[in-house]
Amino acid sequence: MIMIALMVALSAVGRLIFMPIPGFKPVTAMVVITAIYFGAEAGFMTGALTAVVSNFYFGQGPWTPFQMFVWGLIGFAAGILSNSIKNNKIVLAVYGIVAGVVYSLLMDVWTVLWYDGVFNFARYKAALISAASYTVIYAMSNVIFLLLLVKPIGIKLERIKDKYGIK
Repeated sequence: MIMIALMVALSAVGRLIFMPIPGFKPVTAMVVITAIYFGAEAGFMTGALTAVVSNFYFGQGPWTPFQMFVWGLIGFAAGILSNSIKNNKIVLAVYGIVAGVVYSLLMDVWTVLWYDGVFNFARYKAALISAASYTVIYAMSNVIFLLLLVKPIGIKLERIKDKYGIK
């Protein structure tokens, strides 16, 4: 539980540090890295809690449960796929891109529902198109952060797991 709290704190602080750059955030990378080394459940918890904790600064709202679910889902899936992702940089990069696109696709459902509480496909399509540049930046930032952070953080997490007998 302490490691999840630490990874949530790092994710939230990373989100704050990169706030001035729209869409360029290390959150998904930290969630994925947690999931790779501690499993699907830890990945889900890190994703969900990062949304809540970082939104104390960015603002809580009715979108927060969507963020919690989507980042949690991305972490859970990364944990399930950890054997494939962990030792293959290409698979890791592709996962970062897919995670960015999935995040945007699912969060845009919230955007559409926010207007009048009803899902409208034409409005959803418009939201996807208007968010396309943001989605590309977000997906690429996932790749950059994953490739830069997975090894140094992974080494530390493996050391902690070995030292304290965490499975």
